[in-house]
Amino acid sequence: MGVGGCLALPWRCLVVLCLRLLFLVPAGVPVRSGDATFPKAMDNVTVRQGESATLRCTVDNRVTRVAWLNRSSILYAGNDKWCLDPRVVLLANTKTQYSIQIHDVDVYDEGPYTCSVQTDNHPKTSRVHLIVQVSPKIIDISSDISINEGGNVSLTCIATGRPDPTITWRHISPKAVGFISEDEYLEITGITREQSGEYECSASNDVSAPVVQRVKVTVNYPPYISDAKSTGVPVGQKGILLCEASAVPSAEFQWYKDDKRLAEGQKGLKVENKAFFSRLTFFNVSEQDYGNYTCVASNQLGNTNASMILYGPGAVHDGNSGAWRRSGSAWLLLLPLAHLARQF
Repeated sequence: MGVGGCLALPWRCLVVLCLRLLFLVPAGVPVRSGDATFPKAMDNVTVRQGESATLRCTVDNRVTRVAWLNRSSILYAGNDKWCLDPRVVLLANTKTQYSIQIHDVDVYDEGPYTCSVQTDNHPKTSRVHLIVQVSPKIIDISSDISINEGGNVSLTCIATGRPDPTITWRHISPKAVGFISEDEYLEITGITREQSGEYECSASNDVSAPVVQRVKVTVNYPPYISDAKSTGVPVGQKGILLCEASAVPSAEFQWYKDDKRLAEGQKGLKVENKAFFSRLTFFNVSEQDYGNYTCVASNQLGNTNASMILYGPGAVHDGNSGAWRRSGSAWLLLLPLAHLARQF
């Protein structure tokens, strides 16, 4: 209950009260700014929720009686308090000023307040409007969401405050494309993997610092192998084949030599799978280890593969096609023999 809802006096006092205040609350027009017969009260008072509001009314030596009212409720008549609300107190009742203060103001205190005075001639009134500002508060926001690439996303952010706050959506990501929306609702059609990340909702009305909350949007997509290179290693040395893949959810990896799958823990080999790459390690490369290897990356949305070659230092290979061959002095000696054979 606000100041306007102050408790009334018992009904036995009502008649006396009406008679005493009849001359204080005339059915007249509030004093205008240019009226020299009575200095006006403040036009309005703006305070933040929880602060104190001071209502002042300027008077002079012609004033004999004064009162402050909120709508139809009497707050103070002279030095007498007619309202039981403990937040309302008298600040000053002098020959020049009649003022009250309302502590811990809330939104239900907002509205018109009337300063009524009795002069030697006739009663006068002047009004002041109390405006209560409220800091923004986000009361409802979408939960984190996971969606497949190409789907549609709808995010909601509802906030309250006085005045009504402005809602702004912002994409928080190192690869953000600068997408900004000034609305409670954010619609993304055909979302891409680049649009994944956190989306920040900001509510601001200049009463206090903006309030922000974030929603995480996860975009799922099938694996994409970004790096898979062939490697040359001498016999007896340690060799590594690396397969890097981007995927959400993270990809699962499998290795094949020709058409045979390599089992985990196979002698002389180690398969190390992480979220975004798989490493195939040969601890002691032999001639039998040389050849073509295939890395397969898969998740529930699809799979992809890439081939690479483990070759010796005497081999030449085409990194693009995967073709490879032996080279060296023995290869060069075969060239003349092949030439002679074609002559016969």
